Amino acid sequence: MNVHAQVTVIGSGPAGLATAAELLGRGVPVTVCERGSRLGAAWASRWNGLRFNTSRRGSALPGAPFPREYGQFPTRDQYVDYLDRYAADHGIAVETGIEVRRIHRGGEDWVLDTTAGERRTRHVIVATGLFNRPRVPTWATAPGFDGEMLHTSAYRDARSCAGRSVVVVGASTSGMEIAQQLVLGGAEKVRLSVRTPPNILFREINGVPGDLAAPLLFHLPVALADKLAFAMQRRTVGDLSAYGLPRPTRGMMARQRENGAGPAVIDPEVLDSIRGGAIGCVPAVVGLEGDSVLVADGRRLPAEVVILATGFTTGLDELLDGAEALDARGLPRDTTGGEVVPGLRFVGYIYRPGLTGYVGKIAKRVAREVAGSRTGRVVPVSGR
Repeated sequence: MNVHAQVTVIGSGPAGLATAAELLGRGVPVTVCERGSRLGAAWASRWNGLRFNTSRRGSALPGAPFPREYGQFPTRDQYVDYLDRYAADHGIAVETGIEVRRIHRGGEDWVLDTTAGERRTRHVIVATGLFNRPRVPTWATAPGFDGEMLHTSAYRDARSCAGRSVVVVGASTSGMEIAQQLVLGGAEKVRLSVRTPPNILFREINGVPGDLAAPLLFHLPVALADKLAFAMQRRTVGDLSAYGLPRPTRGMMARQRENGAGPAVIDPEVLDSIRGGAIGCVPAVVGLEGDSVLVADGRRLPAEVVILATGFTTGLDELLDGAEALDARGLPRDTTGGEVVPGLRFVGYIYRPGLTGYVGKIAKRVAREVAGSRTGRVVPVSGR
């Protein structure tokens, strides 16, 4: 099937839906393609019990506040319902089960090679997200491990790990929260493998959402922002070195800007489990052998299950021909909604807290400029 569209949005998460809503609001017809079986499939497939680590006020899409009954930090299921309602309220039709495998130039159009055939479009907006493809360490692909291994993208809940010894690899927000869920779910032994000590922030401090200060930190010089964040961590988190979790050597904002590594945003109960020994922190995993994992200090630790909380990649290098649109990290050369090359834009590729709320601002820019191009007005094309 050969389909021609004026504007195609790839992905039906918050970035894709916000962009589609803004385009439709300006009278621009738009096609939204989603590889999953339902709208917002990436969110719907996340693990049970997942909660936002940013508060609802800073995480909502433009003009669509979260219901108060969601509480301060919406759950996965609440957010999926929220996206469904957002799409319905804005008249967004999403074509599900269509994966865009490759994007390349075809004259004045962009050609999309999809699982439903070739499609052509004048404008393409990529909104597949920062967390698109599981990142798997090289050691995890080697044969010889007798146990079960899965990435957090395939983890659902702790029931399958009850009574078993588990190593969670990665002290990210997901890694630490899954480790806590395993403890509560009756895992026989839970270890958290820490390669890079995280900057730890509490989701809520004395009833106040911990992300309220984030916008201020993003507008300060990095060194000053890190100094303030370290001071807050010393007061709220303390020194966990005695429990196998050393102080971070790089500041929160420095790491965020260097490689997108945000802080581990958790509840105090996670640290209670670490201090009480229910979660044992161990060095980085360097290999697997038989029924054990090998860690950097030379120990061999029994493990029936290994859960990889090792993050994601964008997968954009697999989607796009050539490197003109991407930088050395595989991120778009423009992350603010401007045209990277004529007719090609990206929404949702900025590492920052409350991204689901921030994408609305980028979506407005995209819609304004695309609508302007259709009416013949001069539309700015941004650089890097």
